[in-house]
Amino acid sequence: MSDRHLAHWPPALPHHLTLPQTHLFHNVEVSAARFPNKPFIVFYDSPTSFAEFRDGAERIAGFLQRECGVKRGDRVLLYMQNSPQWAMAFYGILRADAVVVPVNPMNRRDELRHYVEDSGAQVAFLPQDLYVEAEPLLTGGDADAAQPGLRHVVVACYADALTRETDLAVPDFVRALRQPIAGPGVTLWSEMLARDLRPGAYEAGPEDLCVMPYTSGTTGAPKGCMHTHRSVMSTLVGGVSWFSRTQDAVYLSALPFFHVTGLSGSLNGPLYAGATIVVLPRWDREAAARCIERYRVSIWQSISTMVIDFLSYPGLAGHDLSSLKALRGGGAAMPEAVAHKLRELTGLDFVEGYGMSETMAATHINPPHRPKPQCLGIPVFDVDARLIDPATLAPVPDGEVGEIVVHGPQVMQGYWRQPEATREAFVEIDGKRFLRTGDLARIDEEGYFFMVDRLKRMINASGFKVWPAEVEALMYRHPAVQEACVIAAPDARRGETVKALVVLKPGQSVGEQELIDWAHEHMAAYKAPRLIEFVPSLPRSGTGKVQWRELQQREAERAAR
Repeated sequence: MSDRHLAHWPPALPHHLTLPQTHLFHNVEVSAARFPNKPFIVFYDSPTSFAEFRDGAERIAGFLQRECGVKRGDRVLLYMQNSPQWAMAFYGILRADAVVVPVNPMNRRDELRHYVEDSGAQVAFLPQDLYVEAEPLLTGGDADAAQPGLRHVVVACYADALTRETDLAVPDFVRALRQPIAGPGVTLWSEMLARDLRPGAYEAGPEDLCVMPYTSGTTGAPKGCMHTHRSVMSTLVGGVSWFSRTQDAVYLSALPFFHVTGLSGSLNGPLYAGATIVVLPRWDREAAARCIERYRVSIWQSISTMVIDFLSYPGLAGHDLSSLKALRGGGAAMPEAVAHKLRELTGLDFVEGYGMSETMAATHINPPHRPKPQCLGIPVFDVDARLIDPATLAPVPDGEVGEIVVHGPQVMQGYWRQPEATREAFVEIDGKRFLRTGDLARIDEEGYFFMVDRLKRMINASGFKVWPAEVEALMYRHPAVQEACVIAAPDARRGETVKALVVLKPGQSVGEQELIDWAHEHMAAYKAPRLIEFVPSLPRSGTGKVQWRELQQREAERAAR
């Protein structure tokens, strides 16, 4: 790897970062010991101190071990919106030496079933409004059930975390009072904490599995990315160090925790630093502006669609945003005009970065003192990033486009129960194991990386990755659909949106809106096609494969016209 990017390295930072060789829960213990009464989480004006957070996480761990039989290395699903309960459950699961499987709360029953069956999880944490999605997967606490499923679910009520009055607009699903949900294997969050069970000493170390976020691929089946305490530690410590954050920082945590970017930068990093996080369960531009002003938020990690919406808020001029010291993000390039408007408003550059679920967030970040617009940044601490020819795997000459490959402490161990996919994901170069990202980039003369295209087939809708094969597999479940090919369509707001070209079965009839509505009922909203085009047939290659690239090209030409 060239070292020319080191000339623009953040001042006073070392090139190498020594990582703590500890269990991730040790970060909870340290911050609770240092700042016991300081608010760690603020949720619609209701605070949770570091000491309260540690106590709650330990009660959760005790329940998991003593009531659910969770052992070291067992997988536990975490399926809810950003909230004190999400954060506490995450660290409670870790305290029990188990592995967190974070699940997007937008996913529906059929999608959830895959996570349960593939991970082998028998325990899940979820909110009362999503219990209906998990209920069919419950085996009633039967450890000997013939089919894989959930033996225990802990059902949370978000309103339990609202301990103070607030003038912020609290969503209805957060305000909803506790529901009397009961049944074999079902425990209410409040009942779990009231039992005050305590765990045994934790045994896992830095090389044990810690969290397993799922990512999809061209096969359509989401795969679990196996991350250890060490790989998770690398990005949370790295992010705090890169942006020089201290215990007096205040973060706006609006990115979803189930995604590695929000998890690493807006939850794990602040906890390690002893900082305060102001949590929003869903994006709300007015609440964001009021919280920035009220709590003197100093760092906000975001994505371009959030910033675009934030800047279009009519009442924004009436809020004091002067506390902001850093704006960072990724997922999709920030449009130059939006970045300029943001700079005029705050005086700050939007510092972009690049990472994947396979790397537990960032492998590249722009230097905060010298960022470039619409740029992935430079390789961070201890990352060796190169460009190779995706066909020959040979290094590409300077100035040419190649596939990004990365070697570093944040790279996953591999895909859960997917040895072949794991082999395909890695390549050995100079005796080191590199992850193939599937992203094409170029490197400028100063060592900054710029995205050019995607080698893999993927749609980037508002920063969410949508894998067409997964959506197609779900579309085929509609009784009228004979074939479907999913492509990206340009969208002024989302960047890209999901479009499905559909061939109907002979004699079947269904309207575009009817099919769109059906899709929204059966898959996460960000995955569901927003555009449907009925076609008599789909183009195929000589081997019978659908020519999705041809359809994608047609869509691009149509948009250009």
